[in-house]
Amino acid sequence: MDVFSRTFLPAAAEAGVAIPAVSRHMPIFRRCVEPDETTVLVGRCLRPDAPLSGEFMLVLTHRRLVVTQETKVLHRLKLHLNANLRHLSNVSWSPAASRSAIDIAATAVDGVRERFRVRVAGPDAVWSMDGRLRQVFHAKHALAA
Repeated sequence: MDVFSRTFLPAAAEAGVAIPAVSRHMPIFRRCVEPDETTVLVGRCLRPDAPLSGEFMLVLTHRRLVVTQETKVLHRLKLHLNANLRHLSNVSWSPAASRSAIDIAATAVDGVRERFRVRVAGPDAVWSMDGRLRQVFHAKHALAA
């Protein structure tokens, strides 16, 4: 089993993503993420600025941010975002422990500002996700300096 699979499955379980959903999204993630990449976090999310666009699943590694979309009516899957972290700018997130959610925003290389709201199990999970985002993106800035 490669590093991605070994780290993705526990991250998905920690996020409360059901195995059938993981199985449906996995082929898209496999095409985007290298087998030697470590999964930092997985989460189901919505786009607050486009609430009717369906559900999304976000995967963050130390090198990539990949987001898939599942349409509401036909439940079709498609790749929404596949970005190397070096190509993202203005990455920000705001934890909201009272809502058990964290809003993540980043500007892609094409200039489009992407916003996602990840719902988590509770306040502890919010702070855990905040720590992981801090670890990945602060390390990215340290390498760039």
